[in-house]
Amino acid sequence: MTDQRGSLSLSDIAREAGVSLTTASRALNNSYGVSAATRDKVLATARRLDYVVSPDAVRLASGSRTQRVALVVPHVERWFFGEMVNGIETVLAAANVDLLLYQVGGPEDRQDFFSRLPARRKVDAVVVVAFPVDRVEQERLELMGVGIVAAGGQSAAYPYVCIDDYQAGRMAVDHLVELGHRRIAMIAAHDPDQPGWPMRSGRSEGYVDALAAAGVAVDNSLIRDVDWGGLNAAAAMDDIFDAAQGDPPTAVFAHSDELALGAMRTLRRRGMRFPEDISIVGIDDHPVAALTDLTTVRQSVREQGEIAARLILDVLNPVADEGAPRAVTAPITLTVRASTGPVPNRTRPPAQATRDH
Repeated sequence: MTDQRGSLSLSDIAREAGVSLTTASRALNNSYGVSAATRDKVLATARRLDYVVSPDAVRLASGSRTQRVALVVPHVERWFFGEMVNGIETVLAAANVDLLLYQVGGPEDRQDFFSRLPARRKVDAVVVVAFPVDRVEQERLELMGVGIVAAGGQSAAYPYVCIDDYQAGRMAVDHLVELGHRRIAMIAAHDPDQPGWPMRSGRSEGYVDALAAAGVAVDNSLIRDVDWGGLNAAAAMDDIFDAAQGDPPTAVFAHSDELALGAMRTLRRRGMRFPEDISIVGIDDHPVAALTDLTTVRQSVREQGEIAARLILDVLNPVADEGAPRAVTAPITLTVRASTGPVPNRTRPPAQATRDH
């Protein structure tokens, strides 16, 4: 058996797995008439030999492209990813292209997905949503020989759509600076299940540069980086105030609206009002932001999904792809609501925290 995967054929896989050519084909395409044990044996053989189902064979079998796109997301329960999927599906459905949704929630899920996908070549393209693709994963995707697009963050040298995270951070903190704030806390967050992003994000870089432009030195006691989630942000906000020692922040910049909402809960429990006692700004324009009068830097996640889908359609159409954009930076806007205002008069001391027990 040669170890050159370019010369491997379905016949090689069938012979190595000890099954007929028809059984191997059905196992790789998840068709009927194959037992689970046999299917697992064929897939394991294909993975071991780095066999990639031929796009030409798929087209010959179906008479055309598969008309399917794989959508790979780390979370399906979060608002951001739901909006992204909505936008992508709307455009692809109109083009008669189906979505196959894959959730890769942690390192084990990712390893399993990227090891299996090339051997089960059933899509024309892959959209990777908001997680960094490492070198090994990139090589596995490229084995497939299909179009690849990144959405919600650039994670490799693929066509992509995202916002300018640095500009979003600058816009949020510049707004607070223009209102006179200088003691500005920041709550950043990372996803512990998706390692690989830069140690300091573009949003944090925007915070640092906005303060520097105002002649303000960064005070690390006002910064917390937490695992993603509103409750973690709430705890971080408590921690910042407990450590403030009589000089608390007058404003807070949170990396997302969900983090801002967590921080707002803590501040309200401390008896603080917005913006009379403290200002707060987030990023996203989550649907709850308008209901809570949260000032935010708005991004249209659904629109980014629609753009990602159009990038995929361009990749699948060689003629259209010649002049198609490979990188799209989606617009952002500052949406000012009642959670931000001028620096408060601190003659009224903040109340002590009321905590859950």
